[in-house]
Amino acid sequence: MASIRALFWDVGGVLLTNAWDHDERNLAIERFVLDKPEFETRHKKLVPAFEEGRLTLDEYLDQTVFYQPRTFTAEDFKRFMFSLSKSIPGMLEVARSLSGKFLMATINNESRELNQYRIQNFGLRDCFDFFVSSCFVGMRKPEERIFRLALDLTQQDPAECCFIDDRPVNIEGAAKAGMRTVLMRDPIQVRKDLQNFGVGP
Repeated sequence: MASIRALFWDVGGVLLTNAWDHDERNLAIERFVLDKPEFETRHKKLVPAFEEGRLTLDEYLDQTVFYQPRTFTAEDFKRFMFSLSKSIPGMLEVARSLSGKFLMATINNESRELNQYRIQNFGLRDCFDFFVSSCFVGMRKPEERIFRLALDLTQQDPAECCFIDDRPVNIEGAAKAGMRTVLMRDPIQVRKDLQNFGVGP
């Protein structure tokens, strides 16, 4: 079996909490007293363009929240959105222990402003060589083509790559592209699974 040379990581749900998934949206709906069915209907229509970088955060909020007068501002809402991002205990430490020993990249679905906030505020530039984010490349997981693009950009053999994600459907997309995979449950399990592939600090 070929040795692992490159590690590709999901961000939301693996290294950090999700940026704007169901739980985060529910917190915002409660905090700002939004109509949940209406908000979710509008969100669902916009999320592909939002995560593929074809819609700015302001444009997204104009259509999901500020299509009618509110008692709060867009800046209030954005501050709350950004505040929801937290590191998952132990996972950034796992990634940082491997940085510099392997080619390190992310493959993640996130809108541009949230993605850039998270890269900057959690020091991800210090850990990763590439960011194959949906908002930068215009495609999303679990599509096989985003994994093939990551391989093309890094010029890595799929058999020498491992992708870490917390969602089985995304793991399946990476496996179709020929990558080895780790389904994340907790830091100890991720370390153990990576060690089984010969990957260690």
